[in-house]
Amino acid sequence: MEALIPVMNKLHDVFNTVGTDTIQLPQIVVVGAQSSGKSSVLESLVGRDFLPRGAGIVTRRPLVLQLVYAPKDDTSYRSAEEGTLNIEEWGKFLHTKSKIYSDFNEIRKEIEAETDRMSGSNKGICPEPINLKIYSPHVVNLTLVDLPGITKVPVGDQPEDIEIQIRQLILQHISNPNAIILAVTPANTDFATSEALKMAREVDPDGRRTLAVVTKLDLMDAGTDAVDLLCGRVIPVKLGIIGVVNRSQQDINNRKDIIEAAKDEFSFLQRKYPTLANRNGTAFLAKTLNRLLMHHIRDCLPDLKTRVNIMISQFQSMLHSYGEAVDDQGQTLLQIITKFASAYCSTVEGTARNIETSELCGGARICYIFHETFGRTLNSIHPLAGLTTLDILTAIRNATGTRPALFVPEVSFELLVKRQIRRLEDPSLRCVELVHEEMQRIIQHCGTEVQQEIIRFPKLHEKIVDVVTHLLRRRLPATNSMVENLVAIELAYINTKHPDFHHDAALVDTLTKHNEEKTVNIIKTVENNKTFNNPSLMFQNQSDGPKIDNISTSKKFAQYSEATTLRSSSKLSGSDSNLLQGSLTKQIAPTSGNWMESSPTYTSKENKPVANDKSGFGFMNSAATYSPVKAVNLLPEIPNSTPRQLSTKEKKDCEVIERLIHSYFMIVRKNIQDAVPKAIMHFLVNFVRDNLQSELVTHLYKHENFTTLLQESEHIAVRRQEAAEMLKALQKANQIISEIRETHMW
Repeated sequence: MEALIPVMNKLHDVFNTVGTDTIQLPQIVVVGAQSSGKSSVLESLVGRDFLPRGAGIVTRRPLVLQLVYAPKDDTSYRSAEEGTLNIEEWGKFLHTKSKIYSDFNEIRKEIEAETDRMSGSNKGICPEPINLKIYSPHVVNLTLVDLPGITKVPVGDQPEDIEIQIRQLILQHISNPNAIILAVTPANTDFATSEALKMAREVDPDGRRTLAVVTKLDLMDAGTDAVDLLCGRVIPVKLGIIGVVNRSQQDINNRKDIIEAAKDEFSFLQRKYPTLANRNGTAFLAKTLNRLLMHHIRDCLPDLKTRVNIMISQFQSMLHSYGEAVDDQGQTLLQIITKFASAYCSTVEGTARNIETSELCGGARICYIFHETFGRTLNSIHPLAGLTTLDILTAIRNATGTRPALFVPEVSFELLVKRQIRRLEDPSLRCVELVHEEMQRIIQHCGTEVQQEIIRFPKLHEKIVDVVTHLLRRRLPATNSMVENLVAIELAYINTKHPDFHHDAALVDTLTKHNEEKTVNIIKTVENNKTFNNPSLMFQNQSDGPKIDNISTSKKFAQYSEATTLRSSSKLSGSDSNLLQGSLTKQIAPTSGNWMESSPTYTSKENKPVANDKSGFGFMNSAATYSPVKAVNLLPEIPNSTPRQLSTKEKKDCEVIERLIHSYFMIVRKNIQDAVPKAIMHFLVNFVRDNLQSELVTHLYKHENFTTLLQESEHIAVRRQEAAEMLKALQKANQIISEIRETHMW
C-alpha cells in the first residue's frame, strides 16, 4: 500500500501539466480560519520553514503540496533529478519546469512572487493553484492543499466580497468526494464556533472524510485543558481529533528549528496530556494522514480507473471529430465534397446512419409534403367551389346566344370546368415551394461527421451552401414551369371521351333524352284529345280558315278547362304537368299584342300576385280584368327580394352541368395529384441528387482556392491541441494506474 501515494503523486503530475480538474484525485485539503495555524501544521509536517509569514491574509492562492519520501540511498528520485544526488532535500515548482530549489528560503520567495503575479499586491485571492513538490528523507508521502484562511471582514484594500470569494474557493476543493478534509481549529477558541468544521459538515454531513486538528494547545487559559475535546466528547469527529503544538511567533522570529520545536511539543504532551500523548502530535498526525490517504486512495482507485477509461474514449472521439492536420489540400477538399454529397443524398433517400428521431427531415418530409400536405389540400378543393346555380345558368344562357337552345350547350360546360381546373395551379406551385425549402434545409441535416468537417472549415462551409443554394434556385423555374404546364395541358383539351368521364356523360345524356321524349309524347296525346273533343279545332287545323285568334275568350277557357280535366284524369307527373301546362297556355293565349307572354306575374282582384309556374308563365282567374292595350312595364316598380324561381328545364340543365363538372374535375384532380409529385421529383429532387457532387467539384475544386477554403477555424485548432494533450495525459494516467498490482492495494 505504500506505493499508492506515489502513484497519486504521479497522477497529479500528469494532470497538472494539462491544467485540468476533470479528474478528482484523492488529496488532503487543509481548511481553517485565518491565523489558525494551518501554515505551521504544514511546515511541521515537512520539517522546514518554506511558507510565507506575516499579519493578515498571507495564503492568497491554493498551494498543492506533494511530499515525496526520498531516502539518501534511494536512486529512483535522485538519479532522475539532475544535480540532486548530493542534496538531502529539494523542491520543484510546476511553473518553473525543471528548476531545482535546494534553499527553502528561495521556495518561500518564489511562492510570494508567484502569488503576487497572479493575485496582485492588494491582498486579493486567485483560484489558480501553485504546485510545489518537496523531496525529503524526513517526510511521509502526502498530497496536501493549503487554502486561504476563512475571514469575515475585509482588511486594507481587500475587496468587499472577500469572504464570499474565499468561501467559494474552499467549497470548490472540499466538494471533491475523493478529498480528505483537514479542519484546523485553535484550542484557545470555542470548538463549537469552528468555521472549518461548519464548512466540512456542509459537504460531508456524515463526517466520513473529515479529520479535525486542534492547534495552540499550549496557549489555552490556565486551569483549562483539551482532554474532553481531544477525546471527542464535545463534538465527535469520525476520523478523529488530533492536537498539536506549533511554534509561537516569537519562536519563528528567533529562527527556532522545527526539530527542536518537535521535541518541545513531545515534552509538552507528555507533561500535560500523558495518557493522550501517543495519539497526538505532529508525528502522529503525519502517520495518520498517510494511512488515511492510502486507504482513501485504495477505495477510490477502481472508480478512478473507470473514469479515466471513459474519458479516454470521450477525448478520442472528440479528437477524431476535430480531424487531423491538412497535409494534402486537394485530397482533403475532395474527401469533404464527396462526404457532403453522399450525406446529402443519403438524407434524401433515408439511408443516413444518424437518423433523426425528433422530427421528419429529408426524404421523409418530402414524402409527407406530397401525400399529406399536397394531397390534403387538393382534397379540400370542392369541384363546385365558387360556383352558384346562377353562375351556371348564366353561362348556359351566354353560350346559347340569341337562339334559345333545346339542349345544354357544351361550351358552357367547358367554360365552367376550366374555371375550376385553374384552382389546382396554386396548390401545385406551393408544393414545389415546400419541397424546395426542405431541400435547402437538408444542408443542415446531412450527418454529424460532415457537420464537424464543415465547422472546422467555415469558409468551405459557406461556399458549399452557396453552391447548393444556387443549384436549387436554378432548378426552381424549370420545376414551376413543368407544374404550370401540367395544369395548362388539362386546360388545353377537355377530353369528354375520357373512359372515366364518358360513363357519366352517357348516363346524363340518356336521362335527358328520356325526359324529352316523355314530354313530347304527353303533348301529342293532349293535342289529339283536344282535336277529337272540339270539331272546330279539328276543322281549323285541316283548313286554311280563320286562325285561333278569332275564337272567343270563353271558348279558350273552355279548352283550358278541358285540358285541365284531361291532365287530372291522366294523372300526369308534376314535371309533365308543368310542360303540358306551358304548352296549353301558349295555345289559348291571344296572339295579338302577346301581353300574356310578356308579363311574368299578374294581380288578381284581391290584389295578390299569382306566382309564376315552373315554365315562367302565369294564369289569371276568370274574374281578373286586364287591358290588352296597356303598355307592358318590363322593369318591376318594386324590386322583388325573393330569389328567382327556376323552371324545371333550367334546373335540369344546371344539374346536368354540375354533375359533368364534378365528374371531370375529379378526373383532373386525380391526374394533377399524381403528376405534380412526379414532376417535382424529376426536375428538382432527382436532378439535384444526381448532379450535386459534380456541381460542387466544378465550383470548388480549384487549386487557387485550396488555401482559402481549407483555412481552419482558430478555436478548432486550439481545441484539437487541448484534446490531444488531455488524451495523452489520460493514456499516461491509465498506464500508471495499470501498473498497480492487487498485492500493492492490500
